[in-house]
Amino acid sequence: MDRVVQMASERPVVIFSRSSCCMCHTIKTLFNDFGVNPNVHELDEIPRGRDIEQALSRLGCNPSVPAVFIGGELVGGASEVMSLHLNRTLIPRLMNAGALWV
Repeated sequence: MDRVVQMASERPVVIFSRSSCCMCHTIKTLFNDFGVNPNVHELDEIPRGRDIEQALSRLGCNPSVPAVFIGGELVGGASEVMSLHLNRTLIPRLMNAGALWV
């Protein structure tokens, strides 16, 4: 769990993903289209990725990927990110975290 918290604080936006996950791809594309450069951890490609995925589940991520952290805080998965976007609160949150400059 400490490892996940440390990794989630590395950059303003951190995404835990799986390379074969279509929803992960969608979320990464959304952030890239905004001009955000998230730190992406592909859990199926890194050592101890399975352990990290289990820790994300314990944090309440269900499904465990994509798991998005903004400003070191867990936002959630694809549904939560899309809800923030549709409510027009995602971009201000990204700006507050220092991930976007307008």
